[in-house]
Amino acid sequence: MHIMEGFLPIGWCIFWGVVTLPFVLLGLRSISKQLKEEPELKSMLGLSGAFTFVLSALKIPSVTGSCSHPTGVGLGAIVFGPTVMSVLGTIVLLFQSLLLAHGGLTTLGANAFSMAVVGPLLSYGIYKLGRKLNWSFAVSVFLAAMLGDLGTYVVTSVQLALAFPTGGFLASFTKFVSIFGLTQVPLAVSEGLLTVVMLNILRKYNMPGIEREKNLKEAV
Repeated sequence: MHIMEGFLPIGWCIFWGVVTLPFVLLGLRSISKQLKEEPELKSMLGLSGAFTFVLSALKIPSVTGSCSHPTGVGLGAIVFGPTVMSVLGTIVLLFQSLLLAHGGLTTLGANAFSMAVVGPLLSYGIYKLGRKLNWSFAVSVFLAAMLGDLGTYVVTSVQLALAFPTGGFLASFTKFVSIFGLTQVPLAVSEGLLTVVMLNILRKYNMPGIEREKNLKEAV
């Protein structure tokens, strides 16, 4: 998903940065409010960020100028909500671009929009829908993490197709999303399973913040 440094035209870099900024600001406000109400949530916030950092650093070369990897944003989105993960995901992407040469500063806005904005929004929405429809906890979490991951790559394909519409937007999008699919589908399934395991472990040991929602208290 990480689009490499200097790959996108500067106009698109600015556009995606501007689109992402409001979600980050909302996330900062949400973090401040939640920590004020429950200061013990700091450890869970740190764990959510670390989970995202480790998974999204496991990259596999894919489309030219990009790569495939898990995103890790589903766990934090389920526990804290999507905008909090907009902040944590953007911080993760910033550190990866500076420390691992993974992604880039010019493409930070584009990468953050796909992984830290769209991914968490999808994960949170699917999890809530699953619980409302009385799906089991495990199924809801699995689908939330898996589809949030896949949604990230669909958006990345859109971003690349808009920047490089060779043969037209639709043809370019089809090419990008098809190549991503070869590596991303098995990665998304693996991420869904791992997220279920992690949340069950955190519930078992009563990690601060993990039982804030009634749905997270229920048995699998």
